[in-house]
Amino acid sequence: MSPAPAPVSIQELIDAGVHFGHRAALWNPKMRPYVYGRRKLIHIIDVRETVRGILRAKKYLKQVAAQGSLILFVGTKRQATETMKREAERCGMPYVSERWLGGTLTNFQTIRSRLGRLRELETIITGELLNTYSKKMQSSLQREYKKMYRNLNGIREMNRFPEAMIIIDPKKEHNAVEEARKLGIITVALIDTDSDPDLIDLPVPGNDDSIRSIEVICRCLADAIEEGRKEAGIQNEIAGR
Repeated sequence: MSPAPAPVSIQELIDAGVHFGHRAALWNPKMRPYVYGRRKLIHIIDVRETVRGILRAKKYLKQVAAQGSLILFVGTKRQATETMKREAERCGMPYVSERWLGGTLTNFQTIRSRLGRLRELETIITGELLNTYSKKMQSSLQREYKKMYRNLNGIREMNRFPEAMIIIDPKKEHNAVEEARKLGIITVALIDTDSDPDLIDLPVPGNDDSIRSIEVICRCLADAIEEGRKEAGIQNEIAGR
């Protein structure tokens, strides 16, 4: 039996700068198995390990999506925001791309109530009711709405806990990682040489600061989710006949 084809070529990963780690002085020694060597003061990530990580992650995410479970995308650093939003929306999954609110998972009921407030504000702002408020109050409501929309819109349809999370830079998103670990949610992460891989279930070693690197990895993972959802749709169609 021939091995599964690589989801992305080594050359594409290199062109995207996936192999560039952090300065050697900033590394986490637990990342040693994923480091190929050092160039000047920078650690170079072994892209073969990146491919292995992608393959493991894709296999798992496809299975999760095929079961109809949710996968939450998390990446709030500036370089990740647009990519996380785009790829999550492409494969129909929730996302947090602006700010991780404490308790997003561990205090889910409170977050759900805030989503109720978001819908209430939308009703006010998009309807004639807004005109019944003073100019000062209208401005206040619109500011509140913009802030809540930015932070919560990506999870407004998340009516249950996700089965898994895709995280860009687990060191930055340590609060999200901690909540996932408390709840037993499986984590898949693009993890650079300064992070602790022991905190992540399925690490994908790679540059988590480069926009192109983030785009390549997220695209691969989102493709797997799409494949799983299509598979589930075909199975449901067959069952319904």
